[in-house]
Amino acid sequence: MTLPGLELLIRVGLATVLGIAIGIERQWRARMAGLQTMALVSMGAALFLILGAYTFHREQDPTRVAAQIVTGIGFLGAGVIMKQGSSVTGLNTAATLWATAAVGALAGAWMWREAVAGAGIVIVANTLLFPLAARMDRARSRMGREIPSADYVFELQCATDSQSRVTSLLLDALTQPGLQLTSVRSAGATTPNEIGLRAELSAPARHDELLENAVRALSVDPDVSSVGWTALNEAGVRWG
Repeated sequence: MTLPGLELLIRVGLATVLGIAIGIERQWRARMAGLQTMALVSMGAALFLILGAYTFHREQDPTRVAAQIVTGIGFLGAGVIMKQGSSVTGLNTAATLWATAAVGALAGAWMWREAVAGAGIVIVANTLLFPLAARMDRARSRMGREIPSADYVFELQCATDSQSRVTSLLLDALTQPGLQLTSVRSAGATTPNEIGLRAELSAPARHDELLENAVRALSVDPDVSSVGWTALNEAGVRWG
């Protein structure tokens, strides 16, 4: 039995549209797997399910393809999970990939009501549960909950003969209430006659605005060629 061309396009098209809908939310939050990835995962799952249901002989179990989809998405999801220090990022993106594959498989099986409902649930869960999780993380002092600190790395490059003066400016800029400076050391620079400075900081809560203020204060110095900061701890993103 073969699937008519128009119905095939409708099924795959629905899977792609639902994948795009899920991907828009991920892209808006600048996650590693965004619009294109979700659309391709959903479309691919639909194609594989159609392949298993309408290409192989009837004596073979078409659900085996669906089972392999789940396994394959597991490998794809593992690629977006990153460990940084004591925190792990990408778990929600991996779970969204897994759910998106299920949405695509439902669309490929032409269970379009379930596919649309599943896509809607994924979008609503990612949209509405995110602020709820942030609120729960902000309540870290209640009921004895322990939340890891937010860690930062602040880096700049400056002229070698201005190292002492710029280091003093760096210390002044980073000595702020809510930030704890843990280390300052020199590092290699990408251009000659320059030196890099790397400062590591910790905060009980996420205070990106303090780092941005330090960037603005140091970037106007003529001896500073580049300056920036990085947050090392995803756990601090959702509170503070």
